[in-house]
Amino acid sequence: MKILDVSEFYAERGGGVRTYVNQKLDAAKAAGVDMVVVAPGPEDRVEARRGGRVIWIKGPPMPLDPRYFLLLREAAVHQAIDDEAPDIIEGSSPWTGGWFAARYPGPAKKAFIFHQDPVAVYPHTFLDRWMTRDAIDRASGPYWAYLRRLSGHFDRTIVAGQWLAERLAGFGISNAEAVPFGIEKHRFSPRLFDPRLRAGMLESVGLSEDDHLLVGVSRHHPEKRVFTLLRAMEMLAGERINGRRVGFVMYGDGPMRRLVDRRAARIPNVRIAGFTATPEDLPRAMASGDAFLHGGAAETFGLVLGEALCSGLPLIIPTAGGSLDFLDPDYAVGYEPGDASDCRRAIVRLLRGDIAAMKSAALRARDERVLNVGDHFPALFDSYSALLSAN
Repeated sequence: MKILDVSEFYAERGGGVRTYVNQKLDAAKAAGVDMVVVAPGPEDRVEARRGGRVIWIKGPPMPLDPRYFLLLREAAVHQAIDDEAPDIIEGSSPWTGGWFAARYPGPAKKAFIFHQDPVAVYPHTFLDRWMTRDAIDRASGPYWAYLRRLSGHFDRTIVAGQWLAERLAGFGISNAEAVPFGIEKHRFSPRLFDPRLRAGMLESVGLSEDDHLLVGVSRHHPEKRVFTLLRAMEMLAGERINGRRVGFVMYGDGPMRRLVDRRAARIPNVRIAGFTATPEDLPRAMASGDAFLHGGAAETFGLVLGEALCSGLPLIIPTAGGSLDFLDPDYAVGYEPGDASDCRRAIVRLLRGDIAAMKSAALRARDERVLNVGDHFPALFDSYSALLSAN
């Protein structure tokens, strides 16, 4: 079987899509599947990568985030598909990449990979302080009609969870199939706890090793609601919970980094740490915290939440989006998305609770709720095999 993924948001320094596609390249190699990725980049070139190939198609950088590039050349995408002659074409965005894949006229089967919910990313993010999310969904009827037209060109729409398949079905997208995503579970473990690293992280935010340490990982983009987290931490400044102060170290980067740095600099006990130096540093940092603080309410799947649970961290998370897969009171406390006051209350509730019990529950969830990458991709490839054999 040969798969070609038209991956509009795959980038060298991207976030969840890059992680997912790289994992898929690895899994395809292990399964004997020929995997090709078509993605926008700074120049036209073909690169061997992780047992597969990436065909970069030159495009301009995105205005708001120059780490990403725009996929604008449909003829070049179609030529790449002609040259590769795949059995399955994946369209991995609802924008130009999805339509380029949808409009390809050849005989290959097609799967729409629903990585992003734009209604949650934009209208929910900017309007839900004035309107309910249900009202925003109803007002977004033209977009759902657009998505129905796009998904109608594909044989299947692949989503990360059953909750999302049901959400799409509610808007008339009837071909959604849930193939739950997974993470690289072997990379994350509480055994990576490092007392010296923990002490250094707390020292970096002006606290001692006896204080509480919250850890976060986020791209700096409006949909991630980083400023909600910062405002909640500002409300906590100087407050002690069970006699201990609260610090927050957040990893990640993005187009709003300068604004995030400027805001965080005015808040005690907060540090924006950027990217880690090596892939091993982030799992060690996560394992050395007390809890994981998250703002994003628009993800279709919370990769970092699965990684946090595998690190043994209880979660402080919004009550929408991919967080819904992990909103279990045994190991998570929820708050209203974008509501800094409610986020602060959630932090206090968790830290006043039995953290040891919640950490134990997080580790049980590692086995019961978090899938491994090795579980997801075989299921995806089996779905495609069934699609090919249906004719």
